[in-house]
Amino acid sequence: MDILLILAGFIFVCLGVIGSFLPILPGPITSWIGLLLLHLTKVIPQNWTFLGITLFIALFIFIMDYFIPAMGAKKFGGTKYGAYGTTIGLIIGLFSPIPFGILIGAFFGAFVGELLYDGKDTDRALKASTGAFLGFLASATIKFSVAIVYFFLFLSTVWEYKNVLF
Repeated sequence: MDILLILAGFIFVCLGVIGSFLPILPGPITSWIGLLLLHLTKVIPQNWTFLGITLFIALFIFIMDYFIPAMGAKKFGGTKYGAYGTTIGLIIGLFSPIPFGILIGAFFGAFVGELLYDGKDTDRALKASTGAFLGFLASATIKFSVAIVYFFLFLSTVWEYKNVLF
């Protein structure tokens, strides 16, 4: 049963890293579930303080993920239309076959959203879409960093207890 929990935990931690860039998966929370599964094994001692702190960080990043792109768009003069356009562009970019589709989709989605709000002011739309794009990059970088830390915490814990596990 421990091996099954470790494999499931490893899958969740890996999905958390991937979820750092995908708007569908909450990256740090998914990675945290992997850490939780690891600590539910009989071999590895349950450290509830560690799990509580990492959960708090994952939830904080999850909540901030909704504000950071919007703050970037607002800082550059964006509207709700740009924020909605960013989300729609991310989803379209996710399924597009072009390289960096998520990034391009976020930028163009915000641009189209801002043009729908005010089609006459393309300079403002370009500036706001740049802000939304930079906000998305900042948010993705933070989520990726936390997910990578959780990934390495998972691996180091498994490595520490490898003699007992395997």
